[in-house]
Amino acid sequence: MERREEEAETLVEAALRILNEADPVQKARLGEDTGRRWLDGSISLAYRPSDPLPQVPDRPARLSTVKLVAPNKMPKLGKGGSLQSRQAMVHSLVHTESWAIDLSWDIVARFGRQELMPREFFTDFVMVALDEGRHFTLLSARLEEMGSFYGALPAHDGLWDSALETSSDLLSRLAVEHCVHEARGLDVLPTTIERFRKGGDEITAKLLESVIYPEEITHCAAGIRWFRYLSLRSQTKVQQNPSSLEDAVNTKTSEDLEEAFQQLDTANNQSEDEKSVIQKFHSVVRRHFHGPLKPPFNVEARKAAGFDPEWYEPLAIKEVITGD
Repeated sequence: MERREEEAETLVEAALRILNEADPVQKARLGEDTGRRWLDGSISLAYRPSDPLPQVPDRPARLSTVKLVAPNKMPKLGKGGSLQSRQAMVHSLVHTESWAIDLSWDIVARFGRQELMPREFFTDFVMVALDEGRHFTLLSARLEEMGSFYGALPAHDGLWDSALETSSDLLSRLAVEHCVHEARGLDVLPTTIERFRKGGDEITAKLLESVIYPEEITHCAAGIRWFRYLSLRSQTKVQQNPSSLEDAVNTKTSEDLEEAFQQLDTANNQSEDEKSVIQKFHSVVRRHFHGPLKPPFNVEARKAAGFDPEWYEPLAIKEVITGD
């Protein structure tokens, strides 16, 4: 017999269960199960409006088997010319993906209900979480094939430090973690792929090139999409009833919510609205991201994500060209 709706686990409750799971392998498995149940409708509610606000941990549960060091104390990864260097590079990628799983579920649990986000927001970041979990699983398996394992080398938690910095504001979380950091990954992945290829590791190169790289573009696109949505929503003059929005987010076929979402989501075609969104992005990044953005940029991949140069070039270090 199916559990009654008031007793059934909501998506936010499942996200909290994932965040509180310390084992990254089990975390990825729980995420896979939760994501599939949300997408097939087995989990029908994003949250129950009558429940208290979720208690999201400042830091997700993590095993102590991975030695953590300060970012400036991390040993150099090398350029992939040796097996040891390639192991270190894959280990670093595995660690990044482990945090990416947590970031995806954290944004669902921490901000979805509090900001009264539409159902599509939950679905987008569930799909991101599914990708990140699969990336972690594939790269972990590849690392073991190479004769190593996750936890064999030190790692740093700089990515979660910036999550803490943005834990009280969804716009800043989207801008820093899901736009700036995601796009930086797109900038460096082609070089990483080439290093594996030059080192004779075609298996890892193809995994990064054919699976991870194209999916990471969609993750950056989700960040841009929801930053734009939230920025434009805050500018609308229409006063919305919070209780009706809470009901709508749990309704799969809410025509009113869908229509409102489409109006906001397509407003990027209006130049003045887009200009104000980009100005807001610059303001948020300057406030919450330490230092300028560093070129060179992967302009093609960023553009595929909807992240055009006017969004990031004003925030960048300008390269100084000197003569001989």
